[in-house]
Amino acid sequence: MEFKMKEGGFTADLEYGELHISGNEEYGFRPYQLLVSSVAVCSGGVLRKVLERMRMEFTDIKVNTEVERNEKEANRVEKIHMHFTITGDLKEEKVKKALEVTRRNCSMVQSVKDSIEITESFEIKA
Repeated sequence: MEFKMKEGGFTADLEYGELHISGNEEYGFRPYQLLVSSVAVCSGGVLRKVLERMRMEFTDIKVNTEVERNEKEANRVEKIHMHFTITGDLKEEKVKKALEVTRRNCSMVQSVKDSIEITESFEIKA
């Protein structure tokens, strides 16, 4: 990927479209938003595949995140908590197993696991 400087930030021309990135929300997505989005959406996508492989029927997955940052250390991201809301007729124990598999197979979680604490919780909606 190539990032080009623009007023207030950077842009990247990607296959899907132009991405605007800036520390100022007036000019683009903030870097920490992209980091958290990468972890959450990677996890959600892997969870979707795992549930499908386990032949578990579901109609929707939503991921809500809570982020803890440390202002004393360049406002670094220290913790990301993901809460999955999965709609379907599912068994709690099987979803727990699916999330364990998801954690091991999400490349973004594996990339940050030694520097950012990642936690998960879930609820099942019928």
